[in-house]
Amino acid sequence: MRRHNWTGYASGPECTGGGRDVTVLAARPANEGPDERESPRSRGRSVLVRLRPVLLAVAAAVALILAFPPHDLWFLAPVGVAAFALATHGRRTRSGAALGFLTGAILFGVMLTWTSTQAGRMPWLLLSGLQAAYLAAQGAAAAYTSPLVVRRPWLIAPVTAVLWTLQEALRGRVPFGGFPWGRLAFSQGDSPLLGFAAVGGAPLVTFATALVGGLLVALFMIFTAPGSRTGRAGFTASSLKRAAAVTGAAVLTVVAGLAVPTTAPRGRAVTVAIVQGNVPRLGLDFNAQRRAVLDNHVNGTLELARRVAAGEAAKPDLVVWPENASDIDPLRNPDAARLISEAADAVDAPILVGTLGQAADPEKIINVGQVWHPSTGPGERYIKQHPVPFAEYVPFRSLARKVTDKVDLVRRDFAAGDRPGVLQLGPARIGDVICFEVAYDGIVRDTVLAGGQILAVQTNNATFNVAEAEQQLAMVRLRAVEHGRDALMASTVGVSGFVDAHGRVYGATSFFTAAVVIRELHIDNRRTLATRLGAGPEYLFVAGALVALVAAALVRRRAKTEEEQ
Repeated sequence: MRRHNWTGYASGPECTGGGRDVTVLAARPANEGPDERESPRSRGRSVLVRLRPVLLAVAAAVALILAFPPHDLWFLAPVGVAAFALATHGRRTRSGAALGFLTGAILFGVMLTWTSTQAGRMPWLLLSGLQAAYLAAQGAAAAYTSPLVVRRPWLIAPVTAVLWTLQEALRGRVPFGGFPWGRLAFSQGDSPLLGFAAVGGAPLVTFATALVGGLLVALFMIFTAPGSRTGRAGFTASSLKRAAAVTGAAVLTVVAGLAVPTTAPRGRAVTVAIVQGNVPRLGLDFNAQRRAVLDNHVNGTLELARRVAAGEAAKPDLVVWPENASDIDPLRNPDAARLISEAADAVDAPILVGTLGQAADPEKIINVGQVWHPSTGPGERYIKQHPVPFAEYVPFRSLARKVTDKVDLVRRDFAAGDRPGVLQLGPARIGDVICFEVAYDGIVRDTVLAGGQILAVQTNNATFNVAEAEQQLAMVRLRAVEHGRDALMASTVGVSGFVDAHGRVYGATSFFTAAVVIRELHIDNRRTLATRLGAGPEYLFVAGALVALVAAALVRRRAKTEEEQ
Protein backbone atom coordinates (compact mmCIF):
# COMPACT_ATOMS: atom_id res chain seq x y z
CA MET A 1 0.00 0.00 0.00
CA ARG A 2 1.36 3.41 -0.98
CA ARG A 3 1.95 5.85 1.86
CA HIS A 4 0.86 9.50 1.37
CA ASN A 5 2.44 12.50 3.01
CA TRP A 6 -0.40 14.86 4.02
CA THR A 7 1.73 17.89 4.79
CA GLY A 8 -0.11 20.54 2.85
CA TYR A 9 0.79 22.98 0.10
CA ALA A 10 4.23 21.73 -0.90
CA SER A 11 5.14 18.27 0.22
CA GLY A 12 6.26 14.95 -1.07
CA PRO A 13 9.59 13.16 -1.47
CA GLU A 14 11.60 16.38 -1.75
CA CYS A 15 10.31 17.59 1.59
CA THR A 16 11.54 14.44 3.30
CA GLY A 17 14.87 14.19 1.55
CA GLY A 18 13.74 12.61 -1.72
CA GLY A 19 14.79 13.54 -5.20
CA ARG A 20 11.97 15.10 -7.20
CA ASP A 21 9.63 18.07 -7.15
CA VAL A 22 6.17 17.42 -5.76
CA THR A 23 3.43 19.88 -5.00
CA VAL A 24 0.48 18.28 -3.25
CA LEU A 25 -2.84 19.95 -2.53
CA ALA A 26 -4.79 16.74 -2.25
CA ALA A 27 -3.86 13.13 -2.76
CA ARG A 28 -5.83 10.26 -4.31
CA PRO A 29 -6.52 7.48 -1.81
CA ALA A 30 -4.34 4.42 -2.26
CA ASN A 31 -7.23 2.16 -3.26
CA GLU A 32 -8.33 4.45 -6.06
CA GLY A 33 -6.64 3.89 -9.38
CA PRO A 34 -5.74 6.55 -11.94
CA ASP A 35 -8.46 8.08 -14.04
CA GLU A 36 -7.80 6.64 -17.49
CA ARG A 37 -10.07 9.17 -19.17
CA GLU A 38 -8.98 12.43 -17.64
CA SER A 39 -11.30 15.33 -18.40
CA PRO A 40 -10.09 18.52 -20.10
CA ARG A 41 -10.71 20.34 -16.83
CA SER A 42 -8.49 17.88 -14.98
CA ARG A 43 -5.79 18.19 -17.62
CA GLY A 44 -5.99 21.98 -17.29
CA ARG A 45 -5.60 21.72 -13.54
CA SER A 46 -2.64 19.41 -13.99
CA VAL A 47 -0.92 21.93 -16.27
CA LEU A 48 -1.67 24.72 -13.81
CA VAL A 49 -0.16 22.71 -10.96
CA ARG A 50 3.03 22.18 -12.98
CA LEU A 51 3.21 25.85 -13.96
CA ARG A 52 2.33 27.18 -10.51
CA PRO A 53 5.93 27.58 -9.28
CA VAL A 54 6.87 29.50 -12.43
CA LEU A 55 3.80 31.72 -12.17
CA LEU A 56 4.58 32.39 -8.52
CA ALA A 57 8.20 33.28 -9.35
CA VAL A 58 7.00 35.76 -11.97
CA ALA A 59 4.37 37.15 -9.59
CA ALA A 60 7.08 37.63 -6.94
CA ALA A 61 9.15 39.72 -9.37
CA VAL A 62 6.17 41.84 -10.41
CA ALA A 63 5.14 42.51 -6.82
CA LEU A 64 8.68 43.51 -5.83
CA ILE A 65 9.08 45.80 -8.85
CA LEU A 66 5.89 47.62 -7.89
CA ALA A 67 7.04 47.92 -4.26
CA PHE A 68 10.06 50.08 -5.19
CA PRO A 69 10.16 53.61 -6.58
CA PRO A 70 8.87 54.97 -8.87
CA HIS A 71 5.75 52.88 -8.07
CA ASP A 72 6.12 52.95 -4.26
CA LEU A 73 3.51 50.26 -3.50
CA TRP A 74 5.52 49.26 -0.43
CA PHE A 75 2.89 46.82 0.86
CA LEU A 76 3.58 44.55 -2.13
CA ALA A 77 7.09 43.78 -0.88
CA PRO A 78 5.87 41.16 1.66
CA VAL A 79 3.56 39.79 -1.04
CA GLY A 80 6.55 39.39 -3.36
CA VAL A 81 8.51 37.65 -0.61
CA ALA A 82 5.58 35.31 0.03
CA ALA A 83 5.20 34.44 -3.67
CA PHE A 84 8.95 33.75 -3.90
CA ALA A 85 8.84 31.48 -0.84
CA LEU A 86 5.83 29.57 -2.17
CA ALA A 87 7.49 29.15 -5.56
CA THR A 88 10.64 27.62 -4.11
CA HIS A 89 9.22 25.69 -1.16
CA GLY A 90 9.20 21.93 -1.71
CA ARG A 91 11.30 22.14 -4.88
CA ARG A 92 14.51 20.34 -5.63
CA THR A 93 17.50 22.55 -4.93
CA ARG A 94 18.30 23.13 -8.58
CA SER A 95 14.63 23.89 -9.32
CA GLY A 96 14.66 26.42 -6.49
CA ALA A 97 17.75 28.00 -8.01
CA ALA A 98 16.12 28.23 -11.44
CA LEU A 99 12.96 29.78 -10.01
CA GLY A 100 15.02 32.23 -7.96
CA PHE A 101 16.99 33.24 -11.02
CA LEU A 102 13.74 33.80 -12.93
CA THR A 103 12.47 36.13 -10.21
CA GLY A 104 15.78 37.96 -10.03
CA ALA A 105 16.17 38.32 -13.78
CA ILE A 106 12.75 39.96 -14.11
CA LEU A 107 13.14 42.08 -10.96
CA PHE A 108 16.58 43.46 -11.70
CA GLY A 109 16.07 43.50 -15.45
CA VAL A 110 13.26 46.01 -14.91
CA MET A 111 14.65 47.83 -11.87
CA LEU A 112 18.06 48.42 -13.45
CA THR A 113 16.93 49.50 -16.91
CA TRP A 114 18.43 52.90 -16.14
CA THR A 115 21.89 51.33 -16.50
CA SER A 116 21.15 50.76 -20.19
CA THR A 117 20.11 54.36 -20.83
CA GLN A 118 23.58 55.33 -22.00
CA ALA A 119 25.84 52.31 -21.48
CA GLY A 120 23.86 49.98 -23.73
CA ARG A 121 22.18 46.63 -23.30
CA MET A 122 25.14 44.38 -22.56
CA PRO A 123 26.25 46.01 -19.26
CA TRP A 124 22.59 46.13 -18.16
CA LEU A 125 22.10 42.44 -18.93
CA LEU A 126 25.33 41.43 -17.21
CA LEU A 127 24.58 43.42 -14.08
CA SER A 128 20.99 42.18 -13.93
CA GLY A 129 22.16 38.61 -14.43
CA LEU A 130 24.74 38.92 -11.68
CA GLN A 131 22.16 40.26 -9.24
CA ALA A 132 19.71 37.52 -10.28
CA ALA A 133 22.35 34.92 -9.42
CA TYR A 134 22.05 35.90 -5.76
CA LEU A 135 18.30 35.29 -5.83
CA ALA A 136 19.06 31.97 -7.53
CA ALA A 137 21.24 31.07 -4.55
CA GLN A 138 18.48 32.18 -2.20
CA GLY A 139 15.95 30.08 -4.12
CA ALA A 140 18.23 27.06 -3.81
CA ALA A 141 18.62 27.70 -0.07
CA ALA A 142 14.85 28.06 0.37
CA ALA A 143 14.29 24.76 -1.43
CA TYR A 144 17.04 23.11 0.60
CA THR A 145 15.45 24.14 3.90
CA SER A 146 11.98 22.86 2.90
CA PRO A 147 12.34 19.59 4.86
CA LEU A 148 13.12 21.63 7.96
CA VAL A 149 9.97 23.74 7.79
CA VAL A 150 7.47 21.30 6.26
CA ARG A 151 6.84 19.62 9.62
CA ARG A 152 7.53 22.82 11.54
CA PRO A 153 5.40 25.39 9.68
CA TRP A 154 6.01 27.97 12.38
CA LEU A 155 9.60 28.15 11.09
CA ILE A 156 8.70 29.24 7.56
CA ALA A 157 8.52 32.95 8.45
CA PRO A 158 11.85 33.35 10.31
CA VAL A 159 13.68 31.07 7.87
CA THR A 160 12.36 33.11 4.93
CA ALA A 161 13.45 36.32 6.66
CA VAL A 162 16.99 35.23 7.53
CA LEU A 163 17.60 33.76 4.08
CA TRP A 164 16.55 37.05 2.48
CA THR A 165 18.85 38.98 4.79
CA LEU A 166 21.73 36.60 4.00
CA GLN A 167 21.23 37.11 0.27
CA GLU A 168 21.33 40.90 0.66
CA ALA A 169 24.40 40.75 2.90
CA LEU A 170 26.31 38.79 0.26
CA ARG A 171 25.04 40.85 -2.67
CA GLY A 172 26.06 44.06 -0.92
CA ARG A 173 29.66 42.91 -0.47
CA VAL A 174 30.86 40.83 -3.43
CA PRO A 175 32.19 41.23 -6.03
CA PHE A 176 34.07 44.55 -6.12
CA GLY A 177 32.52 45.67 -2.84
CA GLY A 178 29.00 44.59 -3.84
CA PHE A 179 25.95 46.29 -5.29
CA PRO A 180 23.23 46.64 -2.62
CA TRP A 181 20.63 48.18 -4.92
CA GLY A 182 17.14 46.76 -4.57
CA ARG A 183 17.28 45.77 -0.90
CA LEU A 184 13.84 45.19 0.55
CA ALA A 185 14.50 47.91 3.10
CA PHE A 186 14.75 50.52 0.35
CA SER A 187 11.15 49.83 -0.69
CA GLN A 188 9.71 50.72 2.71
CA GLY A 189 9.96 54.52 2.70
CA ASP A 190 6.23 54.96 3.35
CA SER A 191 5.82 51.78 5.39
CA PRO A 192 5.34 51.44 9.15
CA LEU A 193 8.27 49.03 9.01
CA LEU A 194 10.66 51.92 8.23
CA GLY A 195 10.76 52.65 11.96
CA PHE A 196 12.88 49.52 12.50
CA ALA A 197 15.75 51.34 10.76
CA ALA A 198 16.35 53.32 13.95
CA VAL A 199 17.01 50.05 15.82
CA GLY A 200 18.78 47.80 13.34
CA GLY A 201 19.28 49.74 10.14
CA ALA A 202 18.50 48.39 6.69
CA PRO A 203 19.07 44.72 7.67
CA LEU A 204 16.35 44.86 10.32
CA VAL A 205 13.89 46.56 7.96
CA THR A 206 14.58 43.86 5.36
CA PHE A 207 14.18 41.15 8.01
CA ALA A 208 10.85 42.59 9.21
CA THR A 209 9.54 42.95 5.66
CA ALA A 210 10.52 39.38 4.76
CA LEU A 211 9.13 38.13 8.08
CA VAL A 212 5.70 39.54 7.23
CA GLY A 213 6.02 37.84 3.84
CA GLY A 214 6.88 34.56 5.55
CA LEU A 215 3.85 34.92 7.82
CA LEU A 216 1.69 35.32 4.72
CA VAL A 217 3.12 32.01 3.51
CA ALA A 218 2.31 30.38 6.84
CA LEU A 219 -1.24 31.71 6.62
CA PHE A 220 -1.61 30.30 3.12
CA MET A 221 -0.27 26.91 4.16
CA ILE A 222 -2.67 26.71 7.07
CA PHE A 223 -5.68 26.99 4.80
CA THR A 224 -4.33 24.68 2.12
CA ALA A 225 -3.23 21.92 4.49
CA PRO A 226 -5.67 18.94 4.58
CA GLY A 227 -8.06 18.89 7.53
CA SER A 228 -7.50 16.21 10.11
CA ARG A 229 -10.99 14.72 9.70
CA THR A 230 -12.07 15.39 6.16
CA GLY A 231 -8.73 14.85 4.41
CA ARG A 232 -9.36 18.04 2.48
CA ALA A 233 -8.03 21.57 2.79
CA GLY A 234 -10.43 23.89 4.48
CA PHE A 235 -11.49 25.96 7.46
CA THR A 236 -11.46 24.02 10.73
CA ALA A 237 -11.47 25.24 14.29
CA SER A 238 -7.81 24.32 14.59
CA SER A 239 -6.84 26.05 11.37
CA LEU A 240 -8.74 29.18 12.33
CA LYS A 241 -6.87 29.34 15.64
CA ARG A 242 -3.51 28.95 13.90
CA ALA A 243 -4.50 31.53 11.30
CA ALA A 244 -5.46 33.99 14.02
CA ALA A 245 -2.09 33.51 15.71
CA VAL A 246 -0.19 34.03 12.45
CA THR A 247 -2.26 37.09 11.54
CA GLY A 248 -1.66 38.49 15.00
CA ALA A 249 2.09 38.01 14.58
CA ALA A 250 2.04 39.88 11.25
CA VAL A 251 -0.01 42.74 12.70
CA LEU A 252 2.25 42.87 15.75
CA THR A 253 5.33 43.16 13.51
CA VAL A 254 3.83 46.10 11.64
CA VAL A 255 2.62 47.81 14.81
CA ALA A 256 6.05 47.32 16.38
CA GLY A 257 7.53 49.26 13.47
CA LEU A 258 5.18 52.12 14.21
CA ALA A 259 5.99 51.95 17.90
CA VAL A 260 9.75 52.37 17.45
CA PRO A 261 10.59 55.91 18.55
CA THR A 262 12.50 57.79 15.86
CA THR A 263 15.13 60.29 16.96
CA ALA A 264 14.46 63.85 15.79
CA PRO A 265 17.45 66.23 15.99
CA ARG A 266 17.16 68.72 18.84
CA GLY A 267 20.11 70.99 18.06
CA ARG A 268 20.44 74.33 16.40
CA ALA A 269 18.52 75.04 13.19
CA VAL A 270 20.60 75.91 10.14
CA THR A 271 19.33 77.11 6.78
CA VAL A 272 20.53 74.96 3.91
CA ALA A 273 20.22 75.63 0.18
CA ILE A 274 20.54 72.99 -2.54
CA VAL A 275 21.47 74.24 -6.00
CA GLN A 276 20.45 71.90 -8.82
CA GLY A 277 22.08 73.51 -11.83
CA ASN A 278 20.98 70.97 -14.48
CA VAL A 279 23.03 69.94 -17.54
CA PRO A 280 22.63 70.88 -21.20
CA ARG A 281 21.79 67.28 -22.10
CA LEU A 282 21.73 63.85 -20.49
CA GLY A 283 24.31 61.24 -21.31
CA LEU A 284 27.68 59.74 -20.57
CA ASP A 285 29.37 62.71 -22.24
CA PHE A 286 28.39 65.08 -19.43
CA ASN A 287 32.10 65.66 -18.80
CA ALA A 288 32.30 67.31 -22.22
CA GLN A 289 29.75 69.81 -20.94
CA ARG A 290 31.68 70.57 -17.78
CA ARG A 291 32.06 74.32 -18.25
CA ALA A 292 28.34 74.69 -19.00
CA VAL A 293 27.45 72.61 -15.92
CA LEU A 294 29.73 74.72 -13.71
CA ASP A 295 28.20 77.90 -15.12
CA ASN A 296 24.71 76.56 -14.37
CA HIS A 297 25.54 76.03 -10.70
CA VAL A 298 27.32 79.37 -10.39
CA ASN A 299 24.39 81.17 -12.01
CA GLY A 300 21.90 79.33 -9.79
CA THR A 301 23.82 80.44 -6.72
CA LEU A 302 24.11 84.03 -7.96
CA GLU A 303 20.35 84.08 -8.54
CA LEU A 304 19.85 82.78 -5.00
CA ALA A 305 22.07 85.62 -3.71
CA ARG A 306 19.97 88.11 -5.64
CA ARG A 307 16.75 86.74 -4.12
CA VAL A 308 18.27 86.86 -0.64
CA ALA A 309 19.30 90.51 -1.14
CA ALA A 310 15.78 91.31 -2.34
CA GLY A 311 14.22 89.66 0.70
CA GLU A 312 12.62 86.95 -1.45
CA ALA A 313 14.52 84.04 0.12
CA ALA A 314 16.08 83.20 3.47
CA LYS A 315 19.83 83.64 3.67
CA PRO A 316 21.44 80.19 3.77
CA ASP A 317 24.05 79.21 6.34
CA LEU A 318 25.48 76.77 3.84
CA VAL A 319 24.97 75.72 0.21
CA VAL A 320 25.31 72.25 -1.31
CA TRP A 321 26.12 71.63 -4.96
CA PRO A 322 25.83 68.10 -6.38
CA GLU A 323 28.44 65.64 -7.53
CA ASN A 324 30.13 66.76 -10.78
CA ALA A 325 28.86 70.33 -10.39
CA SER A 326 32.39 71.38 -11.36
CA ASP A 327 34.30 68.74 -13.24
CA ILE A 328 36.94 71.40 -13.77
CA ASP A 329 39.28 71.06 -10.77
CA PRO A 330 39.19 74.48 -9.05
CA LEU A 331 42.46 73.71 -7.26
CA ARG A 332 44.23 73.46 -10.62
CA ASN A 333 42.13 75.78 -12.77
CA PRO A 334 42.12 79.48 -11.73
CA ASP A 335 39.10 80.26 -13.88
CA ALA A 336 36.95 77.63 -12.13
CA ALA A 337 38.22 78.82 -8.74
CA ARG A 338 37.29 82.41 -9.62
CA LEU A 339 33.73 81.44 -10.60
CA ILE A 340 33.14 79.38 -7.46
CA SER A 341 34.57 82.14 -5.26
CA GLU A 342 32.28 84.64 -6.95
CA ALA A 343 29.27 82.46 -6.10
CA ALA A 344 30.37 81.88 -2.48
CA ASP A 345 31.08 85.57 -1.93
CA ALA A 346 27.76 86.61 -3.45
CA VAL A 347 25.69 84.30 -1.25
CA ASP A 348 28.05 84.85 1.72
CA ALA A 349 27.98 81.19 2.72
CA PRO A 350 30.29 78.20 2.30
CA ILE A 351 29.53 75.89 -0.61
CA LEU A 352 30.04 72.12 -0.74
CA VAL A 353 31.18 71.66 -4.35
CA GLY A 354 31.11 68.33 -6.15
CA THR A 355 34.26 68.29 -8.27
CA LEU A 356 37.14 66.19 -9.55
CA GLY A 357 40.76 66.30 -8.48
CA GLN A 358 44.16 64.81 -9.12
CA ALA A 359 44.99 61.64 -7.16
CA ALA A 360 48.39 60.94 -5.67
CA ASP A 361 48.84 58.49 -8.53
CA PRO A 362 49.21 60.73 -11.61
CA GLU A 363 47.38 58.13 -13.68
CA LYS A 364 44.23 58.44 -11.55
CA ILE A 365 41.72 61.08 -10.49
CA ILE A 366 39.43 61.46 -7.48
CA ASN A 367 35.75 62.26 -6.95
CA VAL A 368 35.63 65.03 -4.37
CA GLY A 369 33.28 66.96 -2.12
CA GLN A 370 35.18 70.25 -1.72
CA VAL A 371 34.31 72.92 0.85
CA TRP A 372 34.62 76.44 -0.59
CA HIS A 373 34.46 79.38 1.82
CA PRO A 374 33.56 82.96 0.96
CA SER A 375 36.65 85.19 0.86
CA THR A 376 39.14 82.44 1.73
CA GLY A 377 38.28 79.83 -0.88
CA PRO A 378 39.06 76.09 -0.58
CA GLY A 379 38.81 74.28 2.73
CA GLU A 380 38.34 70.64 3.73
CA ARG A 381 37.46 67.97 1.21
CA TYR A 382 36.09 64.44 1.09
CA ILE A 383 37.32 61.87 -1.42
CA LYS A 384 34.79 59.26 -2.46
CA GLN A 385 35.69 55.96 -0.81
CA HIS A 386 33.76 53.57 -3.03
CA PRO A 387 34.24 54.34 -6.74
CA VAL A 388 31.78 52.44 -8.87
CA PRO A 389 33.34 49.53 -10.79
CA PHE A 390 33.01 49.80 -14.58
CA ALA A 391 31.76 53.37 -14.20
CA GLU A 392 34.50 55.17 -12.25
CA TYR A 393 37.17 52.53 -12.64
CA VAL A 394 37.37 49.53 -14.93
CA PRO A 395 38.58 46.19 -13.57
CA PHE A 396 39.96 43.90 -16.27
CA ARG A 397 39.71 46.70 -18.80
CA SER A 398 40.89 44.67 -21.81
CA LEU A 399 38.29 41.99 -21.09
CA ALA A 400 35.55 44.54 -20.36
CA ARG A 401 36.25 46.24 -23.69
CA LYS A 402 35.19 43.06 -25.46
CA VAL A 403 31.77 43.44 -23.86
CA THR A 404 31.31 47.15 -24.63
CA ASP A 405 33.54 49.92 -25.89
CA LYS A 406 31.71 52.27 -23.49
CA VAL A 407 34.33 51.41 -20.87
CA ASP A 408 36.76 53.65 -22.75
CA LEU A 409 34.64 56.63 -21.74
CA VAL A 410 36.27 56.07 -18.34
CA ARG A 411 39.63 57.32 -19.57
CA ARG A 412 41.27 57.43 -16.15
CA ASP A 413 40.38 55.29 -13.16
CA PHE A 414 39.22 56.93 -9.94
CA ALA A 415 41.25 56.36 -6.78
CA ALA A 416 39.40 55.62 -3.53
CA GLY A 417 39.53 57.83 -0.46
CA ASP A 418 40.27 56.40 2.97
CA ARG A 419 38.42 58.72 5.38
CA PRO A 420 34.75 59.34 6.26
CA GLY A 421 33.22 62.41 4.67
CA VAL A 422 32.87 64.70 7.68
CA LEU A 423 33.31 68.36 6.75
CA GLN A 424 32.79 71.63 8.60
CA LEU A 425 30.44 73.71 6.49
CA GLY A 426 29.63 76.94 8.28
CA PRO A 427 27.85 76.13 11.55
CA ALA A 428 27.33 72.41 10.81
CA ARG A 429 29.41 69.29 10.49
CA ILE A 430 28.22 67.60 7.31
CA GLY A 431 28.34 63.83 6.85
CA ASP A 432 29.02 63.71 3.11
CA VAL A 433 28.61 60.63 0.92
CA ILE A 434 28.78 60.66 -2.85
CA CYS A 435 26.23 59.02 -5.14
CA PHE A 436 25.95 55.20 -4.76
CA GLU A 437 27.76 55.32 -1.41
CA VAL A 438 24.41 56.00 0.24
CA ALA A 439 23.51 52.34 -0.42
CA TYR A 440 26.36 51.07 1.77
CA ASP A 441 25.60 50.82 5.47
CA GLY A 442 29.15 51.21 6.77
CA ILE A 443 30.08 54.26 4.70
CA VAL A 444 27.07 56.27 5.91
CA ARG A 445 27.45 55.09 9.51
CA ASP A 446 31.12 56.11 9.57
CA THR A 447 30.19 59.73 8.81
CA VAL A 448 27.88 59.80 11.83
CA LEU A 449 30.42 58.14 14.13
CA ALA A 450 33.01 60.68 12.98
CA GLY A 451 30.74 63.57 13.98
CA GLY A 452 28.42 64.21 11.02
CA GLN A 453 25.41 66.23 12.19
CA ILE A 454 23.53 66.40 8.88
CA LEU A 455 23.68 63.78 6.13
CA ALA A 456 24.38 65.09 2.62
CA VAL A 457 24.29 62.95 -0.51
CA GLN A 458 25.91 64.52 -3.55
CA THR A 459 24.92 62.75 -6.73
CA ASN A 460 24.89 63.08 -10.49
CA ASN A 461 21.93 61.36 -12.18
CA ALA A 462 22.60 62.82 -15.62
CA THR A 463 23.69 59.42 -16.91
CA PHE A 464 20.51 57.68 -15.71
CA ASN A 465 16.81 58.52 -15.37
CA VAL A 466 14.23 59.63 -12.85
CA ALA A 467 13.54 56.07 -11.62
CA GLU A 468 17.17 55.72 -10.52
CA ALA A 469 17.05 59.11 -8.79
CA GLU A 470 13.87 58.22 -6.89
CA GLN A 471 15.33 54.86 -5.86
CA GLN A 472 18.35 56.70 -4.52
CA LEU A 473 16.20 59.19 -2.61
CA ALA A 474 14.47 56.21 -0.96
CA MET A 475 17.86 55.21 0.43
CA VAL A 476 18.35 58.69 1.86
CA ARG A 477 15.00 58.36 3.63
CA LEU A 478 16.09 55.15 5.32
CA ARG A 479 19.47 56.61 6.31
CA ALA A 480 17.81 59.62 7.92
CA VAL A 481 15.69 57.37 10.15
CA GLU A 482 18.53 54.93 10.75
CA HIS A 483 20.84 57.60 12.18
CA GLY A 484 18.35 60.15 13.49
CA ARG A 485 19.69 62.87 11.20
CA ASP A 486 18.12 65.43 8.92
CA ALA A 487 19.40 64.72 5.43
CA LEU A 488 19.46 66.00 1.87
CA MET A 489 20.22 64.82 -1.64
CA ALA A 490 21.70 67.25 -4.16
CA SER A 491 21.58 66.13 -7.78
CA THR A 492 22.74 67.80 -10.98
CA VAL A 493 19.45 67.10 -12.76
CA GLY A 494 17.11 65.79 -10.03
CA VAL A 495 15.76 64.47 -7.85
CA SER A 496 17.09 66.80 -5.14
CA GLY A 497 15.38 67.40 -1.82
CA PHE A 498 15.40 67.33 1.95
CA VAL A 499 14.50 64.46 4.29
CA ASP A 500 13.77 64.79 7.98
CA ALA A 501 14.74 62.25 10.63
CA HIS A 502 11.32 60.57 10.30
CA GLY A 503 11.93 59.84 6.62
CA ARG A 504 9.59 62.52 5.23
CA VAL A 505 10.62 64.26 2.01
CA TYR A 506 10.43 68.02 1.47
CA GLY A 507 11.11 70.20 -1.55
CA ALA A 508 11.73 67.36 -4.00
CA THR A 509 12.66 68.79 -7.39
CA SER A 510 11.59 67.71 -10.83
CA PHE A 511 13.93 65.81 -13.12
CA PHE A 512 16.07 67.54 -15.76
CA THR A 513 15.36 71.04 -14.46
CA ALA A 514 17.30 73.85 -12.80
CA ALA A 515 16.12 74.53 -9.24
CA VAL A 516 17.13 75.95 -5.88
CA VAL A 517 15.46 74.65 -2.72
CA ILE A 518 15.94 76.00 0.81
CA ARG A 519 14.99 74.51 4.16
CA GLU A 520 15.91 74.68 7.82
CA LEU A 521 17.58 71.52 9.10
CA HIS A 522 18.55 70.71 12.66
CA ILE A 523 21.95 69.47 13.75
CA ASP A 524 22.49 66.79 16.38
CA ASN A 525 25.26 64.65 17.82
CA ARG A 526 23.14 61.91 19.40
CA ARG A 527 23.35 58.36 18.10
CA THR A 528 20.50 55.96 17.50
CA LEU A 529 20.66 52.33 18.58
CA ALA A 530 21.18 51.41 14.92
CA THR A 531 24.22 53.70 14.75
CA ARG A 532 25.67 52.12 17.86
CA LEU A 533 24.99 48.52 16.81
CA GLY A 534 26.26 48.88 13.26
CA ALA A 535 26.36 45.56 11.41
CA GLY A 536 25.53 43.58 14.56
CA PRO A 537 21.89 42.81 13.63
CA GLU A 538 22.93 41.75 10.14
CA TYR A 539 25.54 39.36 11.52
CA LEU A 540 22.87 37.90 13.82
CA PHE A 541 20.50 37.27 10.91
CA VAL A 542 23.27 35.74 8.80
CA ALA A 543 24.10 33.42 11.69
CA GLY A 544 20.42 32.46 11.87
CA ALA A 545 20.43 31.63 8.16
CA LEU A 546 23.50 29.43 8.57
CA VAL A 547 21.87 27.64 11.49
CA ALA A 548 18.77 26.99 9.35
CA LEU A 549 20.89 25.53 6.56
CA VAL A 550 22.79 23.26 8.95
CA ALA A 551 19.54 22.14 10.59
CA ALA A 552 18.08 21.37 7.15
CA ALA A 553 21.15 19.29 6.31
CA LEU A 554 20.66 17.25 9.51
CA VAL A 555 16.97 16.70 8.74
CA ARG A 556 17.83 15.54 5.25
CA ARG A 557 20.49 13.17 6.53
CA ARG A 558 18.09 11.70 9.06
CA ALA A 559 15.43 11.22 6.40
CA LYS A 560 17.91 9.51 4.10
CA THR A 561 19.00 7.17 6.90
CA GLU A 562 15.38 6.25 7.64
CA GLU A 563 14.73 5.53 3.94
CA GLU A 564 17.77 3.27 3.74
CA GLN A 565 16.60 1.35 6.79
